[in-house]
Amino acid sequence: MAGEVSNSQIKKYRKSFEGDDSARVAQNAVSNNDLPGLALSRDILQNMDFSFSTKLDDWSVTNQMRSGRCWLFATLNLFRVGAMKKMNMKDFEFSQSHLHFWDKLERSNHFLEAIIETSDRPVDDRTIHFLLSDPIGDGGQWNMAMNLIRKHGLVPMSAYPESHSSSSTRWMNTVLKDILRSSASEIRGILDNGGSEKEAREHKEARMSEIWKILCIHLGTPPESFDWQWRDKDGEFHRKGEMTPVEFAEEYVDVDWENYVCIVNDPRNEYYRTYTVDYLQNVSGGPPVVYLNVPSDEMKSVTQKILEDGTPVWMGCDVGKQMERKRGLWDANLYELEGLYGVSFGMGKSDRLRFGQTMMTHAMLFTGVDVVDGKPRRWRVENSWGAENSGEKGFFTMNDNWYDEHMFEIAAPLDYLTEEMSAGLEGEPVSLPAWDPMGSLAREEALS
Repeated sequence: MAGEVSNSQIKKYRKSFEGDDSARVAQNAVSNNDLPGLALSRDILQNMDFSFSTKLDDWSVTNQMRSGRCWLFATLNLFRVGAMKKMNMKDFEFSQSHLHFWDKLERSNHFLEAIIETSDRPVDDRTIHFLLSDPIGDGGQWNMAMNLIRKHGLVPMSAYPESHSSSSTRWMNTVLKDILRSSASEIRGILDNGGSEKEAREHKEARMSEIWKILCIHLGTPPESFDWQWRDKDGEFHRKGEMTPVEFAEEYVDVDWENYVCIVNDPRNEYYRTYTVDYLQNVSGGPPVVYLNVPSDEMKSVTQKILEDGTPVWMGCDVGKQMERKRGLWDANLYELEGLYGVSFGMGKSDRLRFGQTMMTHAMLFTGVDVVDGKPRRWRVENSWGAENSGEKGFFTMNDNWYDEHMFEIAAPLDYLTEEMSAGLEGEPVSLPAWDPMGSLAREEALS
């Protein structure tokens, strides 16, 4: 049969391998050891450096534990910098669980609204299939975090602490996926059998009440208000009194986040245009996720300028590529796999996106950069994987060559955009399909 693997081909493969001394040495090594340790570049390790010409962080890292809440941690890690200064505190955390609760509730509602909206399509339609494949993942985007803060505010960790389910989301998500898919089936049944949209939404509301109950059981009931008082790092006591979450956010967030835009580098698509991804949203009626696509070197230049002006930078990347987690190091050539196997992998960033070899998997915070003759050579990154066995007490070093290959997004103030970038914000965003890799950060996180 044409295209099958023939016996003669197999004999050829065997003979070729048996005559390849380097392949047989690699076989002995790889078949008896873990691959990363064998391929890790000694030269790069010897030249790694954790010093930076610009370093903003003097605080401890946070820990998202066994959850995919990186985007919320990165956002609140950015926001807590100004809050700590304003309150004169050495360390402070906004409650990530608070936003996590509201994201689960809002995203459940958005998912069921999408089921109603697409009810004229067959259930095996690709978009519906995609929606059903991950109706309530932990991931998210900058704009989605802003939607939550705008509507539900923020609270300190003390007002809404972690629960077991916020730190380990697997079982809660399993239950939520079950009830959401069941609700989708019921809503489609109502509409497919001639029921009205009003009847479908009445059923949705009944199910949403049950989802609220499940979330409260797993995460705790979010506060409508709380009493806020603290002692600062100089020992002075402060009392603010009763505050709502919205009031707390307005008082202690000094980042002008309404003036931010998401910049991405997606070489598949035209630069200096905006893009959105169908159904990439959590709050129904909220502003959509919109990206401005620019070349990598221009995104890098904006990142550098923001850092040098004293502000950390929220970012999204493909975190697991060419990473040594314990040492906290990224380099585009960290693992010498081509030399080990004697093969070429070949794809550039654009084709890796097209063929499923890369996507955004994790959000973090740039907190430093090392610049020589005006050009960055490495970047400092605050991760949210805790301080144990994870970089330099939770902070990682990214060599500059990694930025071009595996960085995808930053959130930046509009003031840092060039004229060409600003002009690109005009006009309606181009819509990418729901399954496009530029929406992947909002799905189940690939690595945590």
